Formats: sequence, C-alpha cells, structure tokens
Amino acid sequence: MEVVTFGESMVLMDPDRNGPLEHVHRFEKRMAGAESNFAVAVSRLGHRVAWISRLGKDPLGLGIYRNLRGEGVDVSGVIFDDSRPTGLYFKERKGEGGTRVYYYRAGSAASALTPGDVRPERWSGARILFVTGITPALSDSCREAVFSAVDEARNHGVSVVFDPNYRAKLWGEDEAGPILREIAAKSDIVLPGVNEGRLMTGSDDPEVIASTLVGLGAGQVVVKLGPEGAWYRAGGEKGKVKGFSVRQVDEVGAGDAFAAGYVSGLLDGLPTPEAVRRACAMGALAVTGPGDYENLPLREELERFMSGTGKETLR
Repeated sequence: MEVVTFGESMVLMDPDRNGPLEHVHRFEKRMAGAESNFAVAVSRLGHRVAWISRLGKDPLGLGIYRNLRGEGVDVSGVIFDDSRPTGLYFKERKGEGGTRVYYYRAGSAASALTPGDVRPERWSGARILFVTGITPALSDSCREAVFSAVDEARNHGVSVVFDPNYRAKLWGEDEAGPILREIAAKSDIVLPGVNEGRLMTGSDDPEVIASTLVGLGAGQVVVKLGPEGAWYRAGGEKGKVKGFSVRQVDEVGAGDAFAAGYVSGLLDGLPTPEAVRRACAMGALAVTGPGDYENLPLREELERFMSGTGKETLR
C-alpha cells in the first residue's frame, strides 16, 4: 500500500435542483467524505491506497463500503459498528456552484474511531499517511487517533500529508486553531487554503502562511488559491503555479482532489512545481459536475486535460 488515510464518510443527500431545502422534495443518495474522496482520486490515478474508518452496520454503511471497494480502495481496515449509525448530510445548492451543507453526524460510527483502529500494522509499508483537520473535530477519541497515527507515521518513516480542511460547523476557530497548528508542525507536507492559513498563522498572504508553517516544522507547504492556482514552498524553492479555467458546477471536493493530485505527483517523483500543477488540475476537474468524487478523472483523462487536448484549457 502506497498511501493510507482514515476519517468519516457519510451518505450525502444531493438535491435535484437549486434553492432552499425546504422547497426541495427529491434527492439523490451519494457518498461523501474528505478522506474517501481523496482515496478514490488517488486510486483512479493508479496508486494503491487504503481507507480506514468505522461505518454503521446498516445499509448506508454497507453502500459506502462496497462503493469504495469498487473504486479499488483497500477497505480491509473498516470496522462495522452495530451500535452507532453511518453519518448523513444534506447539500443545499445556492446556484453558480455555491453550496451549503447540513450535517447529521453527531454520535456516528466514525466519531468513535480510536487510536487502536488505525494502528501501524494496518498500514505497514505505506509511503504516505494523509490526514485532515475534519477528523480531530469529530470527538476526543478521533483527535487522539489523529495524533497517534501522525506520531506512529513519523516513527516509521512514513511521510505525513495534512490538509487542515477547517469546518466551522464542527468546531470554532479558538478550539481549532491551536490543534491544526500542532498537527501542521508534525507534518511533512501541509496543504491549507488561505482561510485555513489565516486561522493557523494570522496572515492572508500565501507566502507568509507558507513561511510561518515551515517555521513551525512543516517540510513543505502548498497554499491553495482556488481558480488562481497555488503558492508553494519546499525547502529553498518557492513560487506560484497557475490554475485552470473551468465552469464550476459544484465546489465541494475540490480540496480533496487537489491533495490527491499533489500526493500522486510526489509518488511519481515529479518536481514540486509539476506536482502542484497536477494538484491544480485535479481540483479544477473536481468542480465540473455534481457530487463529491464522481468527476474525479482517471490518469489518462487527467493527462489529456493538462495537455490541453481535453475539453477544458489552461487559464
């Protein structure tokens, strides 16, 4: 296994039209979750990836399990919990690609994750551990699991990639900020957006965000700038990579795809600017249709897009 990740996946109830949820009557059931989105993206790019979690012993959990297994993700570390349900959330479409989400995940199976569920023998031989700032917000035991896994990865020579992925609906800035900073300081690579960078460093400037996080202990930092691309700092190398111009349909999942693209570039040994460019392309493709992961490309589709021979072109 090249990559391992863990966290909560939920059932997403996706409305069939834009507008306030109180006026929507039909929904499509989908799968959603930052870490599972990432795992699917990495798998579609041809890498071996494992996803660890707890799911409710219910039809919703079984559907997620089978969906991920069908995507080529190793789900042998999944635990089915017969006392807690699989999480659920509803999406509200606001038009122009904007969304709002409503979570029903309190007391979910995944919120009971413990350090023992992600013990190192389950991911022996992995090169990269991917964690997000969502998991430590779910419960005290989830927070302990994140810190334990990060420490174990460092002890075993596994690179830690951290996407802060701040969710205001899960915890406040005063609580989240110090914890996200602590995880970032223990990570080899940090992938914040500007808002998350401000939360951790107090600055909106991508270069200052990157420099500050490197000063805390991170080895590399790539600051996501949305359609404008990304700013990176890796060792003495730094710079900005341009984004890709696409028509945005659904913004959710772009950051997860970005992370997968960057990790794929690392696994393929690409120079940092090329890995960042791959990340930007993945993020762009993720927003071109509805759903959290459905529009993630296979490797050949990504390569056509990046070469300009696909339907979208560089900004």
